[in-house]
Amino acid sequence: MPGIEKLPIEETLEDSPQTRSLLGVFEEDTAAISNYCTQLYQAMQRIYDAQNELSAATHLTSRLLKEYDKQRFPLGGDDEVMSSTLQQFAKVIDELSSCHAVLSTQLADAMMFPITQFKERDLKEILTLKEVFQIASDDHDVAINRYSRLSKRRENDKLRAEVVEDVYTSRKKQHQTMMHYFCSLNTLQYKKKTALLEPLLGYMQAQISFFKLGSENLTQQWEEFLGTIGTSVQNVRREMEEEVGQMQQTIQEMERACDALYAPCDPDPAHSPVSRNLTRKQGYLYIRNKTGLVSSSWERQYFFTQGGNLMQQGRGEVAGGLVTDLDNSSVMAVDCDDRRFCFQVTSFDGKKVVTLQAESRKECEEWISTINNISRRIYLSENAEELAARVNQSALEAVTPSPSFQQRHESMRPTSKGRTGRASSISSVGSEPSPALSVLSLDALVAPETPIQFDIISPVSEENSGQSKTAPQSSRRSNPFGESGESTAEDSEDSILHQLFIVRFLGSMEVKTAESADVISETMRQILAARAIHNIFRMTESHLLVTCDCLKLIDPQTQVTRLRFPLSTVVQCLSHQDNKRLFGFVLQSASGRSDSRAMCYIFESNNDGEKICDSIGLAKQIALHSEMDRKAVEKKKEEDKAKEKQKEELSKQRQIEKDLEEQSRLIAASSRPANPPGSDGQFLVLSNSQSEDSDAGEEGKKKGL
Repeated sequence: MPGIEKLPIEETLEDSPQTRSLLGVFEEDTAAISNYCTQLYQAMQRIYDAQNELSAATHLTSRLLKEYDKQRFPLGGDDEVMSSTLQQFAKVIDELSSCHAVLSTQLADAMMFPITQFKERDLKEILTLKEVFQIASDDHDVAINRYSRLSKRRENDKLRAEVVEDVYTSRKKQHQTMMHYFCSLNTLQYKKKTALLEPLLGYMQAQISFFKLGSENLTQQWEEFLGTIGTSVQNVRREMEEEVGQMQQTIQEMERACDALYAPCDPDPAHSPVSRNLTRKQGYLYIRNKTGLVSSSWERQYFFTQGGNLMQQGRGEVAGGLVTDLDNSSVMAVDCDDRRFCFQVTSFDGKKVVTLQAESRKECEEWISTINNISRRIYLSENAEELAARVNQSALEAVTPSPSFQQRHESMRPTSKGRTGRASSISSVGSEPSPALSVLSLDALVAPETPIQFDIISPVSEENSGQSKTAPQSSRRSNPFGESGESTAEDSEDSILHQLFIVRFLGSMEVKTAESADVISETMRQILAARAIHNIFRMTESHLLVTCDCLKLIDPQTQVTRLRFPLSTVVQCLSHQDNKRLFGFVLQSASGRSDSRAMCYIFESNNDGEKICDSIGLAKQIALHSEMDRKAVEKKKEEDKAKEKQKEELSKQRQIEKDLEEQSRLIAASSRPANPPGSDGQFLVLSNSQSEDSDAGEEGKKKGL
């Protein structure tokens, strides 16, 4: 039997929308099982009724056969052979009627009883638990709403104690009911197998015992099959009993362990301190929605962070919706007139403000710390929690002015020396490089004081300014990387490779050499360090289209090509050694290898950077093979053209030789003397060929004249 799907009892206390969605799937499955079992029960009831009818009809047939002798037939009433034969048939059919009666009893016990028990007891128990759980859930929602509306004033402590006790009681009742409801639904996954297999097993065994098949092979086959099914049913029943025991034990442990978590008040800070190093968090919060100019309402929703976004999800919803973007946002605790434990999230542009309420002070502080960490984009690091702890410890130092960038970023430099990932990108550009890279990276790879472009700008050659002065009439600017402002249709339509990737532009800078294997890594380090120093967190998102002709950066909103890089200018492409989402490529000037200028572009992708580099390498290979095929075709065309030209010259030469031969033959025929008369006074008659030759000779002479 395959594995059994089950509901997680451990997550009943959290009662998240994901758990509710999974519960909805199990409830739909229960409804489908109930509908199917009802139909199957009706079909089996018809079998049972038909078997009872068959048994009664067989008994009636036997009784009628026995009464044959008492019939007074006008003709043939004294046939003793017929009478004795029918009596024998009556005896056999009477025995068969007894077998049918036994079969009816076996069907009632082995087929109808299990499916009736499953339909009337197990399914109804599930429905009852569902109603009880719904009532407990509604009571808990009412209690938690009353608790959330408590005033901050401490005038009525008795009312506050009653509300807290009500929340405790309703939450405990909901949790316990939910655990038992989950246990029953998980058990149903086992029971539905036995409820379907046991009636069929009883039906087949009753039929086999009734017919008493004479074929040993067939009997053995059925016995082996039924034996296998019987063993499987026993195994499922055994697994069900073990699982029920484990679930009951889990329920008992959860009831003991979660008793202190039912109360909404803050737990003991000594046992549960506030965690300020989180980069992900989820839980129920109240959100304030404006209902008018001055009025507002609060709604309880399930909130969770996903990457750099704050999401919300209601009960019964399949997926969450975006609330606000947390990148570069600000968060602070606020004092609301009617609510406690409130905090406010403001987007980076200040256009959207979200006010939320947590259940306790601890939850409020943890949400604020988590959103602060996400706003700093710490979640993109490999060791996010470790970096968050380091940043929080040095928060005071980070906002204190330093004498220089060198001293400020020396304190933020990571302790690891061999890695060049995102964590090392916060080191200062002005700091001294390591001895291994002191000469290579700064002198041979990247020109000193090279400007870094953090926005997507089409690269223009340095000679443009001079050309614009000397030739003002030319309104089109030259591009050393072969880029064009006009879109060409053959770039993408005729290409056999089309791969699209979502990338974010980090920066670009001019490098001294395009052949070195370390130029991309050094450029990554300097661009990331510059971003950290100048607090540049915004990145331009684009679609990178890789074809066999070029690389294109396309605006995802307008589908306009921002940059176009001919594939022939791409010298090398490399991903980061540690952070695989970082990659870059180096472009050589379109003027050729003699021009040493090159530009290195650095990007961050949602996918693995190695896949993008492999795609670019595949495009270059396809382009190389296409160029080789094109040259081979052109060479073949030139050879065919040369052969055709040679053939035409040979044909002309043959025509000239033929004309010369014909002309010489005509001249020879025209130079013969006139035909003398014969000795008998008669003239000689020329043959047709001779006359034709003479005529042709005369015509040739005329043409010559």
